[in-house]
Amino acid sequence: MSIDPLYLFVFAGLFSPGPNVILLTASGARFGVRPTLPHITGVAVGVGITAGLTAFGIGALLLAQPALAWTLKLIAVAWILWMAWRLFRSTTSPQAKGADRPFTFIEAVLFQWVNPKVWAVALAASAGYGAGLSPSAEAVRLATAFSGLNLFVCLFWTYAGSWLTYLLTTPRAWQIFTTIMALALAASAVMVFLS
Repeated sequence: MSIDPLYLFVFAGLFSPGPNVILLTASGARFGVRPTLPHITGVAVGVGITAGLTAFGIGALLLAQPALAWTLKLIAVAWILWMAWRLFRSTTSPQAKGADRPFTFIEAVLFQWVNPKVWAVALAASAGYGAGLSPSAEAVRLATAFSGLNLFVCLFWTYAGSWLTYLLTTPRAWQIFTTIMALALAASAVMVFLS
């Protein structure tokens, strides 16, 4: 029995650090796993939708329309930097009460539309790991692979973040952690223009 190389590629692409991994790890540390579940499911659904759409030619449209692709990149950078700023400003421990909250399901789904890493992995998977199926069957295949694998990736990183709370026992430790995560997220905005 052999494993479809699509699954190995998708897993490697989604497991490596990027905006979703950084945000979910920080949310797991800040809010815990249960409050982050809408964010987790939103990412899994949104990534699946994005991957499925590449099989229908949306990715080709973005490649053929540089102005549209450029507009999406600018939106992505603005959104990522805004999220990094929010994370940077939330340098208090999870015990502190405030207006911070995890992403909602809808926010997480919508973020996938401008998440450059997801588009890059989905376009590469669609172009390099197609199975020669009809566009609708290929869309289902990609959406299922991306959503299914990403659900486990999201759960892993969220749990990893929640386990960090055992190490982050002082306000200073929380400030350092959220600053590092915010800077990593802001740095990922640069990658938008390299994809």
